[in-house]
Amino acid sequence: MPRLVTLAAAQLGPIQKAEGRDVAVGRMVRLMERAHKRGVEVVVFPELALTTFFPRWYEEDISRADHWYEHAMPSNETAPLFEAARKYGIGFHLGYAEKTPDGHRYNTAIYVHPSGEVVLKYRKVHLPGHRDFDPIRKVQHLEKRYFEVGNLGFPVIRAPVGGQEANIGMMICNDRRWPEAWREMGLQQVEIVMLGYNTPSLNMDNRGFEAHHLRVEHSHLSIRSGCYQNACFGVATAKGGTEDGHELFGHSIIVNPQGEIMAQATSWGDELITADCDLDDCNLGRTTIFNFAAHRRTEAYQRITTQTGSEAPPVWKPGQG
Repeated sequence: MPRLVTLAAAQLGPIQKAEGRDVAVGRMVRLMERAHKRGVEVVVFPELALTTFFPRWYEEDISRADHWYEHAMPSNETAPLFEAARKYGIGFHLGYAEKTPDGHRYNTAIYVHPSGEVVLKYRKVHLPGHRDFDPIRKVQHLEKRYFEVGNLGFPVIRAPVGGQEANIGMMICNDRRWPEAWREMGLQQVEIVMLGYNTPSLNMDNRGFEAHHLRVEHSHLSIRSGCYQNACFGVATAKGGTEDGHELFGHSIIVNPQGEIMAQATSWGDELITADCDLDDCNLGRTTIFNFAAHRRTEAYQRITTQTGSEAPPVWKPGQG
């Protein structure tokens, strides 16, 4: 019997700085209603799904940014999402800015069971951008200012997903570009990776040219290779459109364990894409080419965990043998 589960990426159009959480939550609830009509069992929302991407603005006093963070989950503002999950019997992934009771700040995602119970929490590890105002940049990207490096690692848990038990894990945005993140979960036999992102259409670093069309290509390449090399499904959900004058490229996708795109968003607005996924499709890669127990050679990988920055190799000289 196939282990079928119907997954959805619930892409969001832009959320403007002036809009309250009620606007974003209302849009997400409507997407959950649409998902229910299509027989979806899990909905994946983007990174920082409740607000605009606020790290593009510099605040000298970080406490002035406190209103962008969630101090409890669920909160009064997010309660309708949990109510919709219970009403429709749908699990959901939600990305948001978290401020803990003891004052720590994280870029966070949770997976919520249809009962409304939080099954798994993840805090973003690979924070891009910079900490202080950078006059060279066209647009600031201050994740390192507003968030701490996640302290939960890359956890995977086996939990009910629709009518199946599935091994689920999460990552956020820039994590998708780091093969170590995928492999950490692959080593825990992950079957479904949920990830959200807010990625601009242009490289705003202003330190070299990156062709516009390659922004989407590089994103998809990272996700497809991660799914293939770790024999898992990936649901990668974006924001799209012009948010506070800054364009986000959307292109949400669902990918299978062969690295194939099963579904892709084609708009820059609120859009639901779905795919019927047989979790047993993870077995082929996991038992053949990516049979880790048979083929991994950890003794040859020491640099991966002992060295952070790259180092120049030795220089060959004639006569040295």
